[in-house]
Amino acid sequence: MLANYGYKDASGDFFITIDTDICNGCGDCVSACPADIFEVMDEDPNDPLRDEPVAVVSADKKKKLKYECNPCKPASERPPLPCVEACKAGAISHSW
Repeated sequence: MLANYGYKDASGDFFITIDTDICNGCGDCVSACPADIFEVMDEDPNDPLRDEPVAVVSADKKKKLKYECNPCKPASERPPLPCVEACKAGAISHSW
């Protein structure tokens, strides 16, 4: 299941997507993110049938992604984002 966290406003779409079928809840994204966007939960709040750990975007960060993630997204040449690079399973993507 694709869990989309974020929002859309007049300046664009700002979503982080976590593929919960791929995410193994390792927590590498938590330690890699300088803005503390992620947390690992024991159960998936979006899928009541899944009882394994999964990474989610913290509730207090969902409406601030444009600003919280901005330091990792330079305007010119874009290196891999720390959270995407840290996710060995390849479960994390960004919409912008």
